Amino acid sequence: MNKSEIGYSTSNSIVIRGHDFATDILGKLDFVDLVMLTSVGRVPTSQEKVMLNLILVTAAGHGITPSVLASRMTYLGAPEALQGAIAAGLLGGGSVYLGPTQNIAQSLLDIADQLPKDPNEQQIKEAALQFINESKVQKKPVLGIGSVYQGGDPRVKVMRDLAQTNGFYGLHWKIMDTLAAELSQLKNKQFELNGAGALGAIIADMGLDPLFGRGLMLTGRCAGLLAHLLEEKEKPIAKSVWDLVLAEKKDD
Repeated sequence: MNKSEIGYSTSNSIVIRGHDFATDILGKLDFVDLVMLTSVGRVPTSQEKVMLNLILVTAAGHGITPSVLASRMTYLGAPEALQGAIAAGLLGGGSVYLGPTQNIAQSLLDIADQLPKDPNEQQIKEAALQFINESKVQKKPVLGIGSVYQGGDPRVKVMRDLAQTNGFYGLHWKIMDTLAAELSQLKNKQFELNGAGALGAIIADMGLDPLFGRGLMLTGRCAGLLAHLLEEKEKPIAKSVWDLVLAEKKDD
């Protein structure tokens, strides 16, 4: 019979990754510990934990976005189904919103795989230019670069500082910075990393599976969507959005 390596239960116990859930986990591990334990098979180091919390918090803290609107509109139609409203917001997590972190981390890993061990700046530059040119031919954007914030994404400096402090500022950060620098030179315009680019570099430099990175983003976003739905219950805006749509139809 097939079984999961994550956990199982007996007549008198619950076991998660070899740890007794009641005596070894409850009251001893926090949520981030459990996420890492169940997904990777071990608890995080203190340095890893700082970065995992950074990823989850970054994913959670958002204002009105398409995914938030999807959740609020779903709640308007089915206020009895909180899970449906949250799911509606998560389903919009793709290559434009929420999901780029996975794509970016994977791209950075792919670029790094083409480089020799301990590459120099010129080799990183050549690999970055090749990636930019290939993206142009495929008519794909270079994700993780470009910001709507004047002066650059304010989150990136904090992410960079934390990555440096905790030992996760390595080759993939260098590749990401080089991509921004080469794009700036090619376009004759200043390009900076955005939050998704920084998170992708962090996930790659931590050695995490990019899919796990997207999972962390989705997990964090659940908290943000829950907050919006609680606000929607008390101070609804979804009906006003729907009224605007109806008004536009009448004008047509």
